[in-house]
Amino acid sequence: MITYNADGIAMPKLKRRLLNRWIKAVAESYGRKVGEIGYMFVDDAKILAVNNNYLGHDYYTDIITFDYDEGDTINGDLVISLDTVRTNATQFGKDYDEELHRVIIHGVLHLCGINDKGPGEREIMEANENKALALLKALEG
Repeated sequence: MITYNADGIAMPKLKRRLLNRWIKAVAESYGRKVGEIGYMFVDDAKILAVNNNYLGHDYYTDIITFDYDEGDTINGDLVISLDTVRTNATQFGKDYDEELHRVIIHGVLHLCGINDKGPGEREIMEANENKALALLKALEG
């Protein structure tokens, strides 16, 4: 089950059925099943607090992924700052919805075992994000 909630901000307009199909298809492409995934959309102040309290990091980020995977079933809580998503979309010259979708799937890719902190991993993550975004476009028809 995939849930979407907002804390302290307006819920973004999401095509939930399409997103759910997409997330499941991406997970399946890595040999995984979707268990419980909870998205929480927040502002920059909230994600800074979460980053500080749970990870000891004192900086803003677009997404924090809490991984509760069990075997081949992905489970996790994904906290997304819509403020940072908007800032990044502007900074990178991207459409806001595309950047939001990139961040939504970024967390799923982490749950599927793809990292982005080590040497060369960022490029691998970006390639997988781009592949997933192409699949979303195909599902949209």
